[in-house]
Amino acid sequence: MLLVAGLFWLGACEQEPFLPPAGVANNVLTIPSGFPEMEFPEGNEYTDLRWQLGRMLFFDPIMSRDSSISCASCHLPAYAFSDTVAFSPGVENAAGVRNSPSLANVGYHPYFTREGGVPTLEMQVLVPIQEHNEFDFNIVLIAERLKRHPVYSEMSWDAYDREADHFVISRALGVFERTLISGNSIYDQWAFAEWPKPLPEAAERGRELFFSPRTSCSNCHNGFNFTNYAFENNGLYEKYEDVGRFRLTGDSWDLARFKVPSLRNVSVTGPYMHDGSLETLEEVVEHYNRGGQPHPNKNPLIRELGLTESEKSDLVAFLNTLTDQSFLENESFTDPFK
Repeated sequence: MLLVAGLFWLGACEQEPFLPPAGVANNVLTIPSGFPEMEFPEGNEYTDLRWQLGRMLFFDPIMSRDSSISCASCHLPAYAFSDTVAFSPGVENAAGVRNSPSLANVGYHPYFTREGGVPTLEMQVLVPIQEHNEFDFNIVLIAERLKRHPVYSEMSWDAYDREADHFVISRALGVFERTLISGNSIYDQWAFAEWPKPLPEAAERGRELFFSPRTSCSNCHNGFNFTNYAFENNGLYEKYEDVGRFRLTGDSWDLARFKVPSLRNVSVTGPYMHDGSLETLEEVVEHYNRGGQPHPNKNPLIRELGLTESEKSDLVAFLNTLTDQSFLENESFTDPFK
């Protein structure tokens, strides 16, 4: 992968310093109707300078051991900050083990990773940095790179009044990721607008099915972010290679349970499931229509639904209305080095 001009390659000699990318936050903290305010932790309140630094770090391959990949390599803005493959490769093309989730509205999540073992966004950044099949690096060594970089050094002092270190890296990325707010889909324009636009007929039928006791979709996918953040087993397999939340707790009750994902922008975040094993929304709907595979921890709401082909199509039509095109095209969230 090509390096951004002016960055380091494996701690090599410094090149000519680059200028900070143009463009600062532009209404990135506009809260959509029906959404709660975004909370920033004490000591890491939002500022444009922190946002700008976090944005640069998110898109900069300087974060990985061999400077080959960045956060944005696995979280693509045009796909609601998810990836288009089942498993995103890490440094030296190391094989991934889980599907990269969307980061849209990630600042509202109460915990992170699919087993929920990380309590804050600031701590979450350590996971891909340390994982051998992702960045395969150390945040202290990243900080050493940034300290030698004139622009990053100056921006760190401006944003946090301290040299580039683990605190600055994790906090700046947390600020940027909390602004990835998506809430202007066709559904939102129907549900929350002062002058609501009607949903297309098929989508309206699908909406009624989605929120009905017949399908129980909204029991898990509810609220403004279409998730209850619970840990569930949906009967994807009888036997799982990935043990899910059990990896964190060691409790058999948690075997093969994963955090319920948000459905916002779901039309562009495939492939689906924790392992990216379902390619299309039609496959996802059919999985739930069949009731999934037997598993002792499967949620009892996952059962045969008996949907007709037309009803399955209507559900997909509704899910497509959760796509926020303005979020996918927001230039504030694109690569600042391009």
